[in-house]
Amino acid sequence: MLNIQDLKVSYDGALILAGVDLDLLRGDSLAIIGESGAGKTTLGLALMGLGEGRVSGRVLLDGKDLTTLDEVARRRIRGKEMAMVFQNVEDALNPIMTVSDQIKEAIDVHRERGDPGYVGDRVRRLFRAVGLDEAKGRSFPHQLSGGEKQRALIAMALANDPQVLILDEPTASLDAVTKAEITRLLRERMENKIALVITHDISTAARLTDKMAVLYAGRIVELGDTQDLLGSPRHPYTRGLIRSSPNMTTPKDLQGIPGRMIHGVSGCPFSDRCTQRIEICSEAVPPLVEAGGRLIACHRGGIVPLLELSRVVTRFGGLAAVDGVDLTLYEGETIALVGESGSGKTTLAKTVIGLFDLAEGEMRLEGEPLVRRDRDFYRKVQMIYQNPKESISHRMTVLDAVTEPLLIQKVGGAAERIEIAKRVLEEVELSTDEAFLKRYPHQISGGEAQRVAIARALVLNPKLLIADEPTSALDPSVQAKILKLLLDIQEKRGLAILFITHDIALARKVSDRLAVMLKGKIVEEGSAGGVTTAPIHPYTMRLLEVAPDLDPKGRGMSGPWAVPEGPTIRAREF
Repeated sequence: MLNIQDLKVSYDGALILAGVDLDLLRGDSLAIIGESGAGKTTLGLALMGLGEGRVSGRVLLDGKDLTTLDEVARRRIRGKEMAMVFQNVEDALNPIMTVSDQIKEAIDVHRERGDPGYVGDRVRRLFRAVGLDEAKGRSFPHQLSGGEKQRALIAMALANDPQVLILDEPTASLDAVTKAEITRLLRERMENKIALVITHDISTAARLTDKMAVLYAGRIVELGDTQDLLGSPRHPYTRGLIRSSPNMTTPKDLQGIPGRMIHGVSGCPFSDRCTQRIEICSEAVPPLVEAGGRLIACHRGGIVPLLELSRVVTRFGGLAAVDGVDLTLYEGETIALVGESGSGKTTLAKTVIGLFDLAEGEMRLEGEPLVRRDRDFYRKVQMIYQNPKESISHRMTVLDAVTEPLLIQKVGGAAERIEIAKRVLEEVELSTDEAFLKRYPHQISGGEAQRVAIARALVLNPKLLIADEPTSALDPSVQAKILKLLLDIQEKRGLAILFITHDIALARKVSDRLAVMLKGKIVEEGSAGGVTTAPIHPYTMRLLEVAPDLDPKGRGMSGPWAVPEGPTIRAREF
């Protein structure tokens, strides 16, 4: 059993590891993920008794506190009871020794005199175990490929059958095929051991481990089951890491995390980069506490719901255009609402914004019932319409259109409003010269008009943006630029976006989650990747069947898609 208690490591007075607590049993496999500088490798080196930092806290291996041992005692444990595969294979292997001799040396260091043939036999078995040609043992490191060097390092780490195996970026710099082979090998060799996988590669962590800890500025901010954590991240930083990681199951374009990591800040270490921070976040470090089956260090309990719709009904002339919709939009995420014309998408959006009356159900914004639309509401919620002419008067110049919301909200004086408007126009990549600011809608292009509409919606720095077919009237090139712009602004500001479209291919590219709407009901909901790759409802299948496809062979237009009677089909994922 490995118990890590309040482990801290500092270099030159700077706290790099700020108090880590972990309990691991034989058979446990734990990934430590995070950006460069989070403290991942520092943790591995501290466990091994390596590195030059000042260490405090306790590392108990089967009850023995390793931090109290002198260097001679640590050497007896290092490589025998606890072994590490280091990140940089070039530095980890001795360039003037053959690979076979290096593995023999790792065995001899911890072996008492006995059968003289044992070491050679053990080395041969290790080579077979890691899938390395025995003849390669006579090679020097520079004569091996990257994958072969990594196999040699794994064999060296396994030489004495340690109970704790620490893998620091075990697949970094490997090609995809070699990475898959090494990953499969490691999974087999990690069985019945305590394994820590230190990596920034989330796909490797997903394949190798059953548990995952997210490390930020030396602190664990989220800890839980690997698949559960990756499928539904609860901490804003975890979500940011997943959004930044390319993989075959996430169709949305990559998004990063604004800002940079800083060690030693007061309060929550992530607060400077978090879009849902509140006052306490800059004042106190959040404890790592149990929430929903995992551990989370967040003063708000993780990513918070922003807009909650419960059994929402909107009627026209006695007919329900929106019929019992349940939907939750979380801070900083994008939900795409997809369906054909007349399905109720825009009606639902206009009900939220207050243009249509709510007949039944409940709507909540930031946890409070949404009863009336006052100035505060329109500071927080804004809408982009399909046609910018719906939101920009033909009598207004560009500058008038963008400054009007500030004037209505009584924000600043005239000069300040102009400066705010110019900053937002620059943010949406429009000119701020006098000639452009004085133009009227009919004097600018459709793409420019839509950017002006976006600037008008963003000028109050809202928390929720409802985008109703914002690019359907634009050519593909301009559409791509507008959507990239929205995602970039979301990344910087932490906007939540309710994105309404009839195009499921487009929805797949911009959304975190996707909700399919038909006849006023949501018939399927889930992650964008899950809904588009493994649809459940026949109508979703039909939308995918007729979605834009550049394959010249096409996918055909046939197939049943009748709407079944009975309860709504859901594929809920957060």
